[in-house]
Parts: sequence; structure tokens; C-alpha cells
Amino acid sequence: MNVLESLEPFFVAPENTNSQCSFGDFPTKITFQDSDAILYGIPLDITTTFGKGTSHGPEAIRITSAKQIESFLLDEKQEIFEKIKIYDLGDLTLVNSKANYNNEKLLENNLKSISKINKINSLIRQEKKVPIILGGEHTLSYFSIKSIANENPIIIHFDAHRDMKPIYERKKICHTTPFFHLIDEGHIKGDNIIQIGIRQSDKEENDIAINSGVYTFTGWDINKNLNAVTRKIRKLTNNRKIYITFDIDVYDICFVPCTGTPEPFGLNPFQITEILKSINKNTELIGIDMVEVAVKNSDYREGTLATQTLYRIFSSFY
Repeated sequence: MNVLESLEPFFVAPENTNSQCSFGDFPTKITFQDSDAILYGIPLDITTTFGKGTSHGPEAIRITSAKQIESFLLDEKQEIFEKIKIYDLGDLTLVNSKANYNNEKLLENNLKSISKINKINSLIRQEKKVPIILGGEHTLSYFSIKSIANENPIIIHFDAHRDMKPIYERKKICHTTPFFHLIDEGHIKGDNIIQIGIRQSDKEENDIAINSGVYTFTGWDINKNLNAVTRKIRKLTNNRKIYITFDIDVYDICFVPCTGTPEPFGLNPFQITEILKSINKNTELIGIDMVEVAVKNSDYREGTLATQTLYRIFSSFY
């Protein structure tokens, strides 16, 4: 059995998902073997505690990337599909992607489902390809980062929130806790995490980040002195493997009308692009997740923003 045959049973094919299309719908069709990166969705919305809608994230990104957004980047004068070859596996099959938060059994079953990320990403990395995950709530990053931790990457975490609570509303593994447990369990050292755009935290989380050696660039840092931030990021990322976890709420509240916990004092697309470009060129990208994207009342703006952000990530590394 080849790797693709091992992976396919975990997924619903792209044409059978709610979007009924593959990411990008690029004119050049890519085989698994010829690809640089393997993309898949995790339509998860089981522990979100404020706004809902993350189960529609993969759908929003696929639809906007295939039907709205042209893949030629004016700022780079480059077609994305000429830079990176992406194979879309579809969406991970879940027991119930919108399980009731208080239904312990459904939560347990869904956590078991997404724990398959470990095997999935291991198989993808075995083939020297980059896993790209479309979320879905940020819980999934705990499993994805754990799966590649043996490669000792720098984690670049774009977010309005630290997501470093030890426990939240009696839940150990949920959308507000992944980075605490990655550090606490020894998967990632704190000084291998760069948090960008942070502007909400409780005191305990903030103390955990400081005491763990996490590098933090708040929304205020970036708005006051973007050049100083980009210089530091270029230095920190030199000659390292890179994993990017991108929560769409790193953008200012005016850009993200559907995500569950939007915050003011955030970043704009031009700042994000400059930060991405500042990642040292002497690096290797080993994984991406784009999380907390949502759709409400047919508002696909976040899908558009997520797609354009992913394209800029690709253009920064390829």
C-alpha cells in the first residue's frame, strides 16, 4: 500500500465536501506524488465557547480560493500554482464536528478523531512534503504541532490570544490551551515559540509565556515599530525549520466579522505580509495550519482573507 492509499480512508474527498471543490482549483492538476504540499481540512467546532462557525472554515477557504480569488499575486508578479504544487486530500472524517460542548462522550470521540493528525502528518513528512491544515478551531494545532515536534521547529504563532491556559471550563485540551500543554508535556520549548499579534491574555497565561521564554510581539509592538519586530524575526528564524499556526483573529476586529473571538488593536494585511516576508530565507517550512475561520450568513470575507494570507505564506517560502 502506498502513502496516498494509507491516507485516503481518513478523508472525505474534496468534491464530496460542502465546498465541492479543491483548494485553488488551479489549472494544472497535481498528483500526490508530484506535490510539494498536502492540504486537508478539519471542520472542527467542538470546544469554542463564544462565537461558533469554525466547522465552515475549510469550506470557506476552498470556495473563495476556487471561485473568487485569482491566483496571480500582483505584489509578487507570480502565479501561486507555479511556485508551489498542492494536493488536496479533502476533509478529515469526524464523528460529529459540531459536538455539544457539554457532551463529554462526543468531545472525547472527536478528540480521538483529530488525534489521527499525528499519523497523517507523519506520513506526509515521511514523503518530504508539507502538511497544510484548514481549520477548524485552534484545538487541532495541539495535535499537529506535536506530530512534527521531533523536527525541532520554530513555531510562529499568529493570534490575538496566547492560548496558554492550563485548563478552561474544565477542559484540558481545547481551543484556549494548546500551547500550554505543548510546552508542559515537553513537545516544544517555550523559546521555540514566537507569538505575533497578541493582545488578550489573563495574568496566568502571561506569566507562563514569560517564564517559558516565549518570544512575544503584541499588537502594540507591531503598530509602534514594525521594523524592529521584523528584524528580530529574521534573526530568530535563521537556519531553522518553521511551522506556522495562523489564527485568523490576529487580524483586527474590522477584518474578521465571523470568527469566534475577534479583538481590537489587531493587525492589517499589509503588516502581516511584511512579517511573513521577514522570515529568514535560510529556513525550511515543515507545516501550516490556518484556524478559526468562519462563515455567517454567507459572509465569506474571512475565507478570502485566509486564502490571500496562505498565498503570501507560500510566496515567502517558495
